Amino acid sequence: MDKIAVFPGSFDPFTIGHESIVMRALPLFDRVIIAVGENAEKKNLFSIEMRLKMISKVFEKESRVEVERFSGLTVEFCRSHNARYIVRGLRTAADFEYERAMGHMNWKMAPEIDTVFLLTSTEHTPVNSTIVRDIIKHGGDVSMFVPASIRISDYLGK
Repeated sequence: MDKIAVFPGSFDPFTIGHESIVMRALPLFDRVIIAVGENAEKKNLFSIEMRLKMISKVFEKESRVEVERFSGLTVEFCRSHNARYIVRGLRTAADFEYERAMGHMNWKMAPEIDTVFLLTSTEHTPVNSTIVRDIIKHGGDVSMFVPASIRISDYLGK
């Protein structure tokens, strides 16, 4: 049986920190599914279709990475894909507290699914989607914060 991991998130937008977590997860698992969350209550900068396209472009040459949309509970998505692991990146102590609580809740709902935490590399610690979104909204250059294959202007209609 393949070791399948799910890396869930809104990825609005996908950053170099996210890319790093996926690349570091690949040696640990046979497949990594990047699960791009749909949340009607969250105001995203990029549509779900754009986010799926961006991320797929980043990993177009990596056959062990799949990119899919999802809504609902992460553990149900994992079960539907026979994934036994959830991968989460940790940048700060605050991330750890939040992710630990989520990991415990997921484990209570689905004890067959483990959460695996990967520490963000030091150089990516300050990079997060919220700040990158804010830079984009104010016309700043985010090329150093997103994977090289993503040209944000292609998704903004500029």
